[in-house]
Amino acid sequence: MRVPELGFVVFASLALVAACGKGDVSEKVSQGKANVFRYPIVTTPTSLDPGIVQDGDTIDLIQQVFEGLVAWGENNQPVPNLATGWTISPDGKTYTFTIKKGVKFHNGRELEAEDFKFAMERTCNPKFNSQTAENYLGDIVGVMDKLHGKAKNISGISAPDKTTLKITIDKPRPHFLGKLTYPCAFAVAREATPAGEIRSVKEMIGTGPYRAESYTPDQIFVLGANKDYHGGTISVDRIERPVVKDAATRLNMYKNGEIDLVQLERQDVKGLRNDPKLKDHLKFFVRPAIWYVGFNLKAYPPFADLRVRKAFTMAVDRESIVRDILDGINVVADGILPPGVIGHRDNPPGFKYNPEEARKLLAEAGFAGGKGLPALELTFREQRPDIRVVAEAVASQLKKNLGVEVSLRTMEWRAYLEKHNAKKQVFFHMRWAADYLDPQNFLSLMLSTNGNENKTYYSNGQVDALCEKADADMNQEERLALYQKAEDLILADAAWIPIYFQKDAELINPRVQGLRESLFGHLPHTTVRLLP
Repeated sequence: MRVPELGFVVFASLALVAACGKGDVSEKVSQGKANVFRYPIVTTPTSLDPGIVQDGDTIDLIQQVFEGLVAWGENNQPVPNLATGWTISPDGKTYTFTIKKGVKFHNGRELEAEDFKFAMERTCNPKFNSQTAENYLGDIVGVMDKLHGKAKNISGISAPDKTTLKITIDKPRPHFLGKLTYPCAFAVAREATPAGEIRSVKEMIGTGPYRAESYTPDQIFVLGANKDYHGGTISVDRIERPVVKDAATRLNMYKNGEIDLVQLERQDVKGLRNDPKLKDHLKFFVRPAIWYVGFNLKAYPPFADLRVRKAFTMAVDRESIVRDILDGINVVADGILPPGVIGHRDNPPGFKYNPEEARKLLAEAGFAGGKGLPALELTFREQRPDIRVVAEAVASQLKKNLGVEVSLRTMEWRAYLEKHNAKKQVFFHMRWAADYLDPQNFLSLMLSTNGNENKTYYSNGQVDALCEKADADMNQEERLALYQKAEDLILADAAWIPIYFQKDAELINPRVQGLRESLFGHLPHTTVRLLP
């Protein structure tokens, strides 16, 4: 993401000064923008294309414009959306969806089953270079041939008529419907969507509750209510998403009534809890996400030594990070699977903080006191204070407990993701948030040898075998036992340094009513209304 343009930053700063001391939050919100829902996006949107997007901040924007066959409900289960329902064949491999009648794209044309076939085949075109297509569509018969340029079409997707879509997968998979909630499976208008990446609001033609109206890069994205929305009347006239990368600026904008909702950094929560005007605006949300530090075993050869990874893991005091740096809001991550994901355990067997044992292991590996280790850099995304302070703490503890010098480097978000996708991040702090509440989305996808999100070259044949068997096991008890064994092996291998499970803190103005919640975050704003 690009650095915000200077003009916008100055304008925002002047606006804050001008607003200071004039009335309370609710009064300022109501001045001229009574029916506009305003909340910032903390980074430049990484893509305007549902087939390309892969980060949560941008997905929140995309899902207001585009929709899929199914969506997440407030019960954290897939529910009908553009499909009114579906049937599954006796062998568990063919899903037949009935497309909802009367749904219109933002250009006025009625949705047809063929639009889904077009959208998924577009996403799986090897020239399109989607980083998410294989992750979420790869179970569909013929997708791999399409992705590798061996087939023109996806044989496992057919649209026998305008309201029927059939999808055949390679084997029964209990988590498959959850995958179809991801944007790369969303419908796009085939006559209006380019073969390449969508790069302008004019090309964002979806069926969602809001239309993309305008986007000034690095400044603001504006969405207008879709008056023809198939899901009912949209009460809000417009959504405005100013791009505000600085956390302090975001908070000040909220205090000055310029935005209605803001996600907080942990450093601000303590003061807000004691603020008589804002403490009742403070809300907390548990998210099925883990923040961790990753090792690239090929890019940094010492990480290929289990003793080095164990030493680094045992030298990081996660409890102090959560307690002292993150103000105790989050939960220490002892394992990989977060709360909310089936198979999560409170105390899986992992490595506890033990600096003395860590020093012994590093010495056994030939790097006593950190001597002999190549230069090491810890990378993380820009403009997020919580991420920075955790990275600083990790580097400080490695220096204190092991004598290892670690430099720090922030990166612009899209550039960070591109380097991560290329498996070139060496030592990095980031998160993985569930796209569906299944261990497959973590263990198989990120930590099996050939998992599409395995960016670290971690490999354990036993983990691979356990995950492969569990992925296709329709017996819940059996598959969770398999995943538990796999997670135990991953923790014993110190594949990651788990740090904490995510809990969001937000300020939400009481005038905002009707927000729909799920573990995944705020659901598309179909029922939001704004009090005067």
